[in-house]
Amino acid sequence: MKNLYLIIIALAAGFVSCKDVKKNEVNIYSKRHYQVDKDLFKEFEKRHDIKVNVVKASADELIERIKTEGKNSPADLIITVDAGKLYKAANEGLLEKINYKEICETLNPVLLDTNNYWIPFTYRSRVLVYSKDRVSASDLSTYEDLVSDKWKNRILCRTSSNAYNQALLSSIISNHDEKFALDWANGIVKNFARKPKGNDRDQIRAIAANIGDVAIVNSYYLGLLISSEDSLDRKVAQSVDVFFPNQENGQTGAHVNISGFGLLKNSPNKENAKLFMKFMTSEYAQNFYTNNSFEYPANNNVRSSNVISSWGDYRIDSLDLNKLGEYRIKAIEVFENSNWN
Repeated sequence: MKNLYLIIIALAAGFVSCKDVKKNEVNIYSKRHYQVDKDLFKEFEKRHDIKVNVVKASADELIERIKTEGKNSPADLIITVDAGKLYKAANEGLLEKINYKEICETLNPVLLDTNNYWIPFTYRSRVLVYSKDRVSASDLSTYEDLVSDKWKNRILCRTSSNAYNQALLSSIISNHDEKFALDWANGIVKNFARKPKGNDRDQIRAIAANIGDVAIVNSYYLGLLISSEDSLDRKVAQSVDVFFPNQENGQTGAHVNISGFGLLKNSPNKENAKLFMKFMTSEYAQNFYTNNSFEYPANNNVRSSNVISSWGDYRIDSLDLNKLGEYRIKAIEVFENSNWN
């Protein structure tokens, strides 16, 4: 009766949780919410006759759900948009080690988990987008320089609760120290053009509206504006350009983060999950991503889309991406101790 009860509950949620029930499926718990994912999932289903079931929530909610479900969890893979959250899942003992060479031998080594618990499939940079009319690229240099007085009332960024900002600050703590990070956060606050609000695209739109001059955003958001069906968004994109910080000798390189997946230790469909990961890192899927979501491909055999290639090559921060999780609590504390909100 207990097993029957579990099956009934799982079916109500759209999954079968009892391991004795075999289905040609793969069950994904995902933070991502993009149409490009849906399109690729359908292509995977068509090619392999394996049903892709998806549950969407925040990474923290998904991790707690997996912990609560325990051995009866139907989840095969967790997908997040932040290496720090995959680090957290691994640290909670939820993930199984993966030999990335079994999945894709040509993944960018700088993006790989040094502990082999997760695999990237795309990445993006936290760049500086600036007004072509009011800022010269020669005025820009590093993330650290954004606290300079010359940027007073000119900087735009979203709130400190955002995982992308928390990851960036985690990298600053790792590359410098906690005191430096607090001084940096307070310096950025002094230079805000307005109180943080909105998403990354809203920061770029605020540049076009003359609210600020430089925005700290993820690179792919500009790609989405450039390719938007909305003519106003395309006009916004034409008014700005991209700058990759920290590129000089001795500097860290531009901060990057990944979208990636971890194989759940209690996965009921491990072989299907591995086949799914192989597909997602294949040249077909990687080309689809970079040309539709304007993320950088994690597979080194795939060229970035024409849109993002037009921004030029850049050197990325080679920091172990697990540091984005290791220093996350400290980053949140630094934000709380600053006036960022």
